[in-house]
Amino acid sequence: MDISVVIPLYNEAESLPELNAWIERVMDEHGFSYEIIYVDDGSNDGSWDVIEALKKKNDRVCGIRFRRNYGKSPGLHCGFKRAQGDVVITMDADLQDSPDEIPELYRMIKEEGYDLVSGWKKKRYDPLSKTIPTKLFNATARRFSGVKLHDFNCGLKSYDKRVVKNIEIYNDMHRYIPYLAKNAGFNKIGEKVVQHQARKYGSSKFGLSRFFHGYLDLLTLWFTSRFGKKPMHFFGLLGTLMFLIGFIALIIVLSMKLASILSPDSTLRPLVTSSPYFYISLTSMIIGTQLFLIGFLGELVARDSSQRNNYNIDKEI
Repeated sequence: MDISVVIPLYNEAESLPELNAWIERVMDEHGFSYEIIYVDDGSNDGSWDVIEALKKKNDRVCGIRFRRNYGKSPGLHCGFKRAQGDVVITMDADLQDSPDEIPELYRMIKEEGYDLVSGWKKKRYDPLSKTIPTKLFNATARRFSGVKLHDFNCGLKSYDKRVVKNIEIYNDMHRYIPYLAKNAGFNKIGEKVVQHQARKYGSSKFGLSRFFHGYLDLLTLWFTSRFGKKPMHFFGLLGTLMFLIGFIALIIVLSMKLASILSPDSTLRPLVTSSPYFYISLTSMIIGTQLFLIGFLGELVARDSSQRNNYNIDKEI
Protein backbone atom coordinates (compact mmCIF):
# COMPACT_ATOMS: atom_id res chain seq x y z
CA MET A 1 0.00 0.00 0.00
CA ASP A 2 1.31 3.42 -0.94
CA ILE A 3 -0.32 5.82 1.54
CA SER A 4 -2.11 5.77 4.87
CA VAL A 5 -3.92 9.01 5.69
CA VAL A 6 -4.42 9.39 9.45
CA ILE A 7 -7.00 11.98 10.51
CA PRO A 8 -7.68 12.58 14.22
CA LEU A 9 -10.91 14.48 14.77
CA TYR A 10 -13.31 15.83 17.36
CA ASN A 11 -16.79 17.04 16.40
CA GLU A 12 -16.15 17.48 12.67
CA ALA A 13 -19.26 15.79 11.24
CA GLU A 14 -19.97 18.63 8.81
CA SER A 15 -16.56 18.60 7.16
CA LEU A 16 -15.96 14.83 6.89
CA PRO A 17 -17.94 14.05 3.70
CA GLU A 18 -16.28 16.89 1.77
CA LEU A 19 -12.82 16.01 3.11
CA ASN A 20 -13.24 12.32 2.30
CA ALA A 21 -14.40 13.04 -1.27
CA TRP A 22 -11.45 15.39 -1.76
CA ILE A 23 -8.93 12.79 -0.58
CA GLU A 24 -10.48 10.07 -2.74
CA ARG A 25 -10.33 12.31 -5.80
CA VAL A 26 -6.63 13.11 -5.26
CA MET A 27 -5.76 9.45 -4.68
CA ASP A 28 -7.64 8.24 -7.77
CA GLU A 29 -6.12 10.94 -10.00
CA HIS A 30 -2.59 9.84 -9.06
CA GLY A 31 -3.27 6.10 -8.94
CA PHE A 32 -2.26 5.61 -5.30
CA SER A 33 -3.25 2.57 -3.28
CA TYR A 34 -4.39 3.97 0.05
CA GLU A 35 -6.38 3.81 3.26
CA ILE A 36 -8.01 6.63 5.20
CA ILE A 37 -7.97 6.17 8.97
CA TYR A 38 -10.32 8.41 10.95
CA VAL A 39 -9.73 8.52 14.70
CA ASP A 40 -12.84 9.86 16.43
CA ASP A 41 -11.72 11.38 19.71
CA GLY A 42 -14.99 10.96 21.57
CA SER A 43 -17.12 13.21 19.33
CA ASN A 44 -20.71 13.92 20.36
CA ASP A 45 -21.98 15.51 17.12
CA GLY A 46 -22.53 12.38 15.05
CA SER A 47 -19.04 12.21 13.54
CA TRP A 48 -18.89 8.45 14.05
CA ASP A 49 -22.15 7.96 12.15
CA VAL A 50 -20.62 9.86 9.24
CA ILE A 51 -17.49 7.67 9.37
CA GLU A 52 -19.63 4.51 9.32
CA ALA A 53 -21.51 5.84 6.28
CA LEU A 54 -18.24 6.61 4.48
CA LYS A 55 -17.00 3.11 5.28
CA LYS A 56 -20.05 1.59 3.57
CA LYS A 57 -19.26 3.54 0.41
CA ASN A 58 -15.52 2.85 0.38
CA ASP A 59 -13.90 -0.10 2.16
CA ARG A 60 -10.59 1.75 2.19
CA VAL A 61 -12.04 3.98 4.91
CA CYS A 62 -11.18 2.81 8.44
CA GLY A 63 -12.35 4.15 11.78
CA ILE A 64 -11.24 4.15 15.40
CA ARG A 65 -13.53 5.56 18.06
CA PHE A 66 -12.56 6.54 21.62
CA ARG A 67 -15.13 6.24 24.39
CA ARG A 68 -14.26 9.76 25.54
CA ASN A 69 -12.12 12.71 24.50
CA TYR A 70 -8.42 11.98 25.08
CA GLY A 71 -6.67 14.49 22.83
CA LYS A 72 -4.83 14.60 19.54
CA SER A 73 -1.71 12.70 20.62
CA PRO A 74 -3.58 9.50 21.60
CA GLY A 75 -5.49 9.75 18.33
CA LEU A 76 -2.29 9.88 16.29
CA HIS A 77 -0.74 7.11 18.37
CA CYS A 78 -3.61 4.71 17.62
CA GLY A 79 -3.75 5.80 14.00
CA PHE A 80 -0.04 5.15 13.55
CA LYS A 81 -0.40 1.67 15.04
CA ARG A 82 -3.14 0.90 12.52
CA ALA A 83 -1.40 2.41 9.47
CA GLN A 84 -0.05 0.02 6.82
CA GLY A 85 1.04 2.39 4.04
CA ASP A 86 4.66 2.93 3.03
CA VAL A 87 4.08 6.66 3.58
CA VAL A 88 1.84 7.99 6.34
CA ILE A 89 0.14 11.36 5.87
CA THR A 90 -1.49 13.19 8.78
CA MET A 91 -3.93 16.05 8.42
CA ASP A 92 -6.65 17.79 10.40
CA ALA A 93 -10.31 17.15 9.66
CA ASP A 94 -11.43 20.80 9.55
CA LEU A 95 -10.60 21.33 5.83
CA GLN A 96 -7.81 23.78 6.68
CA ASP A 97 -5.29 21.26 5.32
CA SER A 98 -5.48 20.64 1.57
CA PRO A 99 -5.36 17.02 0.32
CA ASP A 100 -3.91 18.39 -2.92
CA GLU A 101 -0.58 18.55 -1.06
CA ILE A 102 -0.49 14.75 -0.63
CA PRO A 103 1.25 13.80 -3.93
CA GLU A 104 4.19 16.15 -3.33
CA LEU A 105 4.51 15.11 0.31
CA TYR A 106 4.57 11.50 -0.86
CA ARG A 107 7.18 12.23 -3.52
CA MET A 108 9.50 13.97 -1.06
CA ILE A 109 9.50 10.86 1.14
CA LYS A 110 9.88 8.29 -1.64
CA GLU A 111 12.14 10.11 -4.11
CA GLU A 112 14.10 12.62 -2.04
CA GLY A 113 14.56 10.23 0.87
CA TYR A 114 13.17 12.34 3.69
CA ASP A 115 12.17 10.58 6.89
CA LEU A 116 9.62 13.26 7.71
CA VAL A 117 8.27 16.28 5.87
CA SER A 118 6.39 18.93 7.83
CA GLY A 119 4.00 21.42 6.30
CA TRP A 120 4.63 25.13 6.74
CA LYS A 121 1.57 27.35 6.60
CA LYS A 122 3.51 30.40 5.54
CA LYS A 123 0.37 32.40 4.87
CA ARG A 124 -2.19 31.84 7.60
CA TYR A 125 -5.84 32.80 7.88
CA ASP A 126 -5.78 33.16 11.66
CA PRO A 127 -6.15 36.21 13.94
CA LEU A 128 -3.05 37.92 15.39
CA SER A 129 -3.96 36.53 18.81
CA LYS A 130 -3.08 33.12 17.39
CA THR A 131 -0.34 33.85 14.85
CA ILE A 132 1.96 35.85 17.17
CA PRO A 133 2.04 33.23 19.96
CA THR A 134 2.54 30.59 17.27
CA LYS A 135 5.66 32.35 15.96
CA LEU A 136 7.10 32.68 19.48
CA PHE A 137 6.33 29.04 20.17
CA ASN A 138 8.00 27.85 16.96
CA ALA A 139 11.10 29.97 17.62
CA THR A 140 11.47 28.43 21.08
CA ALA A 141 10.93 24.91 19.72
CA ARG A 142 13.61 25.43 17.06
CA ARG A 143 16.04 26.64 19.72
CA PHE A 144 15.51 23.74 22.12
CA SER A 145 15.16 20.93 19.59
CA GLY A 146 17.69 21.92 16.96
CA VAL A 147 15.12 21.00 14.28
CA LYS A 148 14.91 23.90 11.82
CA LEU A 149 11.20 24.02 11.07
CA HIS A 150 8.98 27.07 10.82
CA ASP A 151 5.73 25.38 11.83
CA PHE A 152 6.03 22.53 14.34
CA ASN A 153 2.31 22.38 15.02
CA CYS A 154 1.14 22.03 11.42
CA GLY A 155 -1.11 18.98 11.25
CA LEU A 156 -0.19 18.26 7.62
CA LYS A 157 2.89 16.04 7.64
CA SER A 158 4.23 13.00 5.82
CA TYR A 159 6.31 10.22 7.31
CA ASP A 160 8.25 7.23 6.21
CA LYS A 161 6.49 4.24 7.75
CA ARG A 162 9.57 3.43 9.85
CA VAL A 163 9.23 6.74 11.69
CA VAL A 164 5.67 6.23 12.93
CA LYS A 165 6.47 2.67 14.01
CA ASN A 166 9.49 3.74 16.05
CA ILE A 167 8.25 6.75 17.99
CA GLU A 168 5.77 6.95 20.84
CA ILE A 169 3.40 9.90 21.03
CA TYR A 170 1.90 10.58 24.45
CA ASN A 171 0.34 13.42 26.46
CA ASP A 172 0.38 16.40 24.06
CA MET A 173 3.63 15.51 22.31
CA HIS A 174 2.06 15.61 18.84
CA ARG A 175 3.46 19.15 18.60
CA TYR A 176 6.97 17.76 18.79
CA ILE A 177 6.82 14.75 16.49
CA PRO A 178 9.81 16.09 14.47
CA TYR A 179 11.80 16.33 17.73
CA LEU A 180 10.73 12.80 18.72
CA ALA A 181 11.78 11.56 15.28
CA LYS A 182 15.16 13.24 15.62
CA ASN A 183 15.69 11.64 19.04
CA ALA A 184 14.85 8.27 17.48
CA GLY A 185 17.61 8.74 14.89
CA PHE A 186 15.57 9.98 11.93
CA ASN A 187 17.55 13.07 11.02
CA LYS A 188 16.46 13.84 7.46
CA ILE A 189 13.57 16.15 8.26
CA GLY A 190 12.26 18.47 5.57
CA GLU A 191 9.68 21.19 5.18
CA LYS A 192 7.20 22.15 2.50
CA VAL A 193 5.15 25.33 2.17
CA VAL A 194 1.50 24.28 2.15
CA GLN A 195 -1.77 26.06 1.58
CA HIS A 196 -3.70 27.12 4.65
CA GLN A 197 -7.45 27.45 4.17
CA ALA A 198 -9.90 29.30 6.34
CA ARG A 199 -12.09 27.12 8.52
CA LYS A 200 -15.33 26.34 6.70
CA TYR A 201 -17.36 24.60 9.42
CA GLY A 202 -17.50 24.82 13.19
CA SER A 203 -14.90 26.48 15.41
CA SER A 204 -11.38 25.79 16.61
CA LYS A 205 -11.01 23.22 19.39
CA PHE A 206 -7.79 24.75 20.72
CA GLY A 207 -7.35 27.74 23.03
CA LEU A 208 -4.41 29.84 24.15
CA SER A 209 -3.73 27.40 26.99
CA ARG A 210 -2.12 25.04 24.45
CA PHE A 211 0.85 27.43 24.12
CA PHE A 212 1.53 27.36 27.86
CA HIS A 213 1.17 23.59 27.95
CA GLY A 214 3.33 23.37 24.85
CA TYR A 215 6.26 25.08 26.54
CA LEU A 216 6.04 22.75 29.53
CA ASP A 217 5.92 19.72 27.22
CA LEU A 218 8.96 21.05 25.33
CA LEU A 219 10.96 21.36 28.56
CA THR A 220 9.89 17.85 29.56
CA LEU A 221 10.88 16.39 26.21
CA TRP A 222 14.23 18.23 26.20
CA PHE A 223 15.07 17.00 29.69
CA THR A 224 14.02 13.38 29.14
CA SER A 225 15.81 13.18 25.79
CA ARG A 226 19.09 14.38 27.34
CA PHE A 227 18.95 12.95 30.84
CA GLY A 228 16.18 10.34 30.80
CA LYS A 229 18.65 7.44 30.97
CA LYS A 230 21.35 9.24 32.98
CA PRO A 231 19.62 11.51 35.53
CA MET A 232 22.73 11.60 37.74
CA HIS A 233 24.52 13.57 35.04
CA PHE A 234 22.08 16.42 35.63
CA PHE A 235 21.23 16.20 39.32
CA GLY A 236 24.74 15.10 40.29
CA LEU A 237 26.37 18.07 38.56
CA LEU A 238 23.85 20.51 40.00
CA GLY A 239 24.20 18.96 43.44
CA THR A 240 27.99 19.21 43.25
CA LEU A 241 27.84 22.90 42.37
CA MET A 242 25.42 23.65 45.21
CA PHE A 243 27.53 21.67 47.68
CA LEU A 244 30.70 23.51 46.60
CA ILE A 245 28.96 26.86 47.07
CA GLY A 246 27.97 25.80 50.56
CA PHE A 247 31.45 24.48 51.34
CA ILE A 248 33.11 27.72 50.20
CA ALA A 249 30.64 29.74 52.28
CA LEU A 250 31.45 27.53 55.28
CA ILE A 251 35.18 28.18 54.85
CA ILE A 252 34.47 31.92 54.77
CA VAL A 253 32.44 31.68 58.00
CA LEU A 254 35.15 29.67 59.78
CA SER A 255 37.88 32.01 58.53
CA MET A 256 36.01 35.06 59.79
CA LYS A 257 35.44 33.42 63.16
CA LEU A 258 39.08 32.34 63.45
CA ALA A 259 40.28 35.82 62.51
CA SER A 260 38.12 37.39 65.22
CA ILE A 261 39.47 34.95 67.82
CA LEU A 262 43.11 35.52 66.90
CA SER A 263 42.83 39.29 66.62
CA PRO A 264 44.34 40.95 69.77
CA ASP A 265 42.32 44.13 69.20
CA SER A 266 39.00 42.36 69.01
CA THR A 267 36.87 42.82 72.09
CA LEU A 268 33.68 41.60 70.42
CA ARG A 269 33.62 38.21 68.84
CA PRO A 270 30.52 37.86 66.65
CA LEU A 271 28.50 34.67 66.64
CA VAL A 272 28.77 32.37 63.64
CA THR A 273 25.02 32.69 63.14
CA SER A 274 25.30 36.44 62.69
CA SER A 275 27.02 35.98 59.32
CA PRO A 276 24.87 35.56 56.20
CA TYR A 277 27.47 33.14 54.89
CA PHE A 278 26.43 30.68 57.59
CA TYR A 279 22.92 30.45 56.18
CA ILE A 280 24.22 30.31 52.60
CA SER A 281 26.49 27.39 53.48
CA LEU A 282 23.79 25.55 55.41
CA THR A 283 21.14 25.96 52.71
CA SER A 284 23.45 25.17 49.79
CA MET A 285 24.89 22.03 51.38
CA ILE A 286 21.40 20.74 52.22
CA ILE A 287 20.13 21.44 48.69
CA GLY A 288 23.25 19.88 47.18
CA THR A 289 22.78 16.72 49.24
CA GLN A 290 19.11 16.51 48.24
CA LEU A 291 19.96 16.88 44.56
CA PHE A 292 22.48 14.06 44.90
CA LEU A 293 19.82 11.85 46.47
CA ILE A 294 17.37 12.73 43.67
CA GLY A 295 20.06 11.73 41.15
CA PHE A 296 20.62 8.38 42.87
CA LEU A 297 16.89 7.70 43.01
CA GLY A 298 16.62 8.62 39.33
CA GLU A 299 19.41 6.18 38.50
CA LEU A 300 17.61 3.41 40.40
CA VAL A 301 14.41 4.11 38.47
CA ALA A 302 16.28 4.21 35.14
CA ARG A 303 18.10 0.98 36.01
CA ASP A 304 14.83 -0.87 36.56
CA SER A 305 13.08 0.67 33.53
CA SER A 306 12.05 -1.74 30.80
CA GLN A 307 13.20 0.89 28.28
CA ARG A 308 16.80 1.17 29.54
CA ASN A 309 18.18 -0.90 26.65
CA ASN A 310 15.61 0.06 24.06
CA TYR A 311 17.68 1.15 21.07
CA ASN A 312 16.45 1.83 17.55
CA ILE A 313 18.34 -0.60 15.31
CA ASP A 314 18.23 0.48 11.67
CA LYS A 315 19.67 -2.56 9.89
CA GLU A 316 21.18 -5.98 10.58
CA ILE A 317 23.02 -8.37 8.28
